[in-house]
Amino acid sequence: MAEKGAAIPAMGTGFSPYDRDRQNSGASAPGGNSASGFGSPTPRARVQAMKEYHPPLGSRNALRLDFNENTLACSPKVREVLGRISAGSLTRYPEREPVEAMVAAHLGLKPEQVALTNGVDEAIHVLFETFLETGDEVLLPVPTYTMYEVYASATDARVVTVLAGDDLQFPFERLLAAVTSQTKIIAITNPNSPSGAAAAREQLLQLARHAPQAVLLVDEAYFHFHGETVMDFVGTVPNLVVARTFSKAYGLAGLRLGLLAGPADLMRWVRRVLSPYSVNSLALACLPLALEDRAYLDWYVSEVLRARADFEAAVDAVEIRRWPSRANFILVDIGARHTEFVCRMRAADVLVRDRSSDPGCDGRVRITIGTREQMFSAITALNKTMAALRLGTM
Repeated sequence: MAEKGAAIPAMGTGFSPYDRDRQNSGASAPGGNSASGFGSPTPRARVQAMKEYHPPLGSRNALRLDFNENTLACSPKVREVLGRISAGSLTRYPEREPVEAMVAAHLGLKPEQVALTNGVDEAIHVLFETFLETGDEVLLPVPTYTMYEVYASATDARVVTVLAGDDLQFPFERLLAAVTSQTKIIAITNPNSPSGAAAAREQLLQLARHAPQAVLLVDEAYFHFHGETVMDFVGTVPNLVVARTFSKAYGLAGLRLGLLAGPADLMRWVRRVLSPYSVNSLALACLPLALEDRAYLDWYVSEVLRARADFEAAVDAVEIRRWPSRANFILVDIGARHTEFVCRMRAADVLVRDRSSDPGCDGRVRITIGTREQMFSAITALNKTMAALRLGTM
């Protein structure tokens, strides 16, 4: 019997006649096209002009401190659910509505205010496709999450950026001044990546009031490590939309699961653009148990926060500049030898992320925080790497 909350019950052994008859197959589909003389398909001009993003995900068989994932594991309850899913269960299209209703109740919201998405990337993409037209502006404080600009560049809107100062704090006053009548979406990651800086709740609410014609997207990917949210204002602030991910604290990055929460009258348009089957059945089966296991979530978050304090002390001890962080990572200033730093850390089996290509981040490297045991290994690698760099050895 499947545990209550699992979206996919076990269904027999999963045996199929295919297992018996597969050797008899071999039919092939007809193929071949004749040239029409009309040339090849070409993408629209906006797609050709899109900003590209190529995540460096290859060869990650080391301590993964480069993508801000959960560095350990998902809840044991999630693993139990995965073990009960049968092959036959996977033949059905996913049904997201019951799980969305459960998530809405978990957040203190109504089902019509919440939409599950294929990661927060889909949430951003769908939101931009829903609201942006020619002549609109997307307002971004930078540096920030790269995919905002990528998805905005696929529309006919214009991206307007506001650069943070050297302290990388939230540029609140400059953002207010940058709002125009054409501002249609303001996207803010809170806490921000790669800096780890956070905007205050009142700043976000004031920004929403200042730009009533715009959707204020507050991406709370790192909420659990920060502890502050504006989710309680969803439905009362008419232009506030909040995004969450299950890739960080919950450890479900491989299942690609996120959500958007906002006023029902905005979310109904988002649902019109959102694919009805974009969230897969495995993710829907696992999410209820991930949310239910509060003890595991609290343990992992507490472990990361303690490890963050230990690692910050180690960074200070080797006299590297860092920025205060409210997330599960820290940003450090390595300077001109940032590429060598990343390579040496990789050689020590620790992966870190060079953010030098981000606006205002030349020479800076972001390091994810894992468990205390993992960060002990990272501290050892950090000390050896910095000693080698300062000695000038190769």
